[in-house]
Parts: sequence; structure tokens; C-alpha cells
Amino acid sequence: MRRTVSVLTLFALSVLPLTLAPSADAWGCRGHQAVAALAEKHLMPQAKQALLALLTANPIDPQLKRYCGQTGLDAFVDSSTWADDERGRDASTAPWHFIDIPIGVTHGSAQDFCGAGGCVLSAITTQLAILKDKNASGAKRADALRFIIHFVGDLHQPLHGSTNSDRGGNCVPVKYFTRNPHARNNSYTPNLHHVWDTEIPESQMQGADAAEFADTLDAAFDSSFAAWQQGGMQLDAWAWESHDHAVETAYGAFSKPIAPEPDVPVNACSDDNNIGQRMLHKHLVIGIPYRDQAGSVVEERLAQAGIRLAMILNDAAKASL
Repeated sequence: MRRTVSVLTLFALSVLPLTLAPSADAWGCRGHQAVAALAEKHLMPQAKQALLALLTANPIDPQLKRYCGQTGLDAFVDSSTWADDERGRDASTAPWHFIDIPIGVTHGSAQDFCGAGGCVLSAITTQLAILKDKNASGAKRADALRFIIHFVGDLHQPLHGSTNSDRGGNCVPVKYFTRNPHARNNSYTPNLHHVWDTEIPESQMQGADAAEFADTLDAAFDSSFAAWQQGGMQLDAWAWESHDHAVETAYGAFSKPIAPEPDVPVNACSDDNNIGQRMLHKHLVIGIPYRDQAGSVVEERLAQAGIRLAMILNDAAKASL
């Protein structure tokens, strides 16, 4: 998700509560698919063969409603959006898509902000252990792989690594160019989370499909790949990267930056002294300057997610596939 190349994806998702699919998709359909497509390009041949074989032998339940559709994608790229569909069937997996680190805190252990139901950090760790377990069933390992493909993308979305007592920006109404925010079922659209999930990636992608966009990201960031993979899997550090981008850009790039709220539980936009209404009255506007700054961040984060996902899966394949 970040950098200065003008490339990302369009995601036409409506933003609903974080516990419902497909409301809090970190990148929307094509963003997750682009992360997977970039990762697939950087899989070692044997790893790619083994992972595709695992997914093909243990296909997604045909009865599961697929929000993004399949649209001729290979099994690896198609798997990138499965976790959001599965969340609609198994709500216990909803907390696994994000980690709520308040924007006002200083760096420490990101794991300290993992809730009782888990978070994206614990989910990746748990599912990676299942994928590597040769004694686990093929079906469980295939699902674990699908979770990993999705969650590494989620971890790199700034608003999936932060919150301001606003449900990851879902309770922050914004005017997006000429589109004014309006209330809908105690939520707002457009809102900050949805703009980062969908609108900004779309504007960067400029109509490219996931594979084309992955190629663009590959060319734009090739010189950074080695540095991004340095030290191996660094989930805690990657979470703080997302958090810092949220503080600096998602919340900080407005003409008047959004100040940190008290860290209180928020289940609806009417909580925290009606956070949604209070943010609405700030009249926050996203135009060209904000979008361009955010677009650079979004592209870099998508590229980081893809190349790091490839690293994680290449390493897993050496151990067990």
C-alpha cells in the first residue's frame, strides 16, 4: 500500500460493520487479488506447484457465496478473497482480519493489542502452523493457506492496523471529491475506511486487472524487495508500519489532522460520545492532494504484502510442502 506510483485497484464494496462480510475487506476484491498475483510471480517453482496442487485438491466449497466471484482466476489468486466470504459463514473469524492499535499510542509490542478473539497477527501465526503440519488434513491446510494469502494483505492495510475508537475509520464520514457523506443504518458512506479499501486503490489502478496491476507494482518496487524481506517474517514490525501510515496519512493528511480519541470500546458509530456524528461535523474532505499522498502509500503497501507473502510461503514450502 504506499509509494508514489499511480497504480491500485477499484473495489466497489459497501462498508458495513467490521464483523460482517464483505464490509471490512482490507483491499476489496481486486486489491487482494493483486497481492496474490504479485506473490505468485515470486513463488519458487516447486512451491508454486505444491501450493496450487493443495488448493486444487481441496477446492472452495461451491455452496459458499463468493462476493467477488471467481472470474477465471487460478486457484491461488482466487483464494485471496475467500476469507471474507468465510467470515460471513463463521463470525468467529472476523477479528482475525485486523489489529486495533490506537493511533495515540507509542511503539511497543503490537501483540498486546490482540483481542480475546484473536487478531491478524495471531491468525497468521496459527494458520501458518497448520499449513506446515504434515499431519493436518489437506482440507485444513488448504484453508490455512487461503487465510494466510488474505491476512498478509489485511495486515498491510493501514486501517487494519489502527483505530481511533472509530472502528478502523468506518465511523469517520468524509466528503470524497464531490460526493457528500450520508448516514445509513448508523453508519456513514463514504467513510475513511471504505475510501482506503476501495476508492483510492481504484483510482490508482486506472482500470487495470489484478494481474496487470501486479506487473506494474513488480516493476515499480523491484529495487525494494530485498529490503522488505530482510529479517524474514516480522509480523509485529509490519503491523507498526501499517499503524504509522494510518497516523501519518490516513488520519494525518487532512488539512486539519484528526486528533487521537480516548481509547474506548466502540461497537457502533453512536458509541464514544457519538463518534460518527462528531466526525461528520468536522467536514473532512478528500481531494487530489490527500488522494495522491494516500495513493503512494497504498501502492507500496500492496507491493510489500505481495512480496512478503511470497517469502512466507516459499519458506513454508521448504519445510513441509
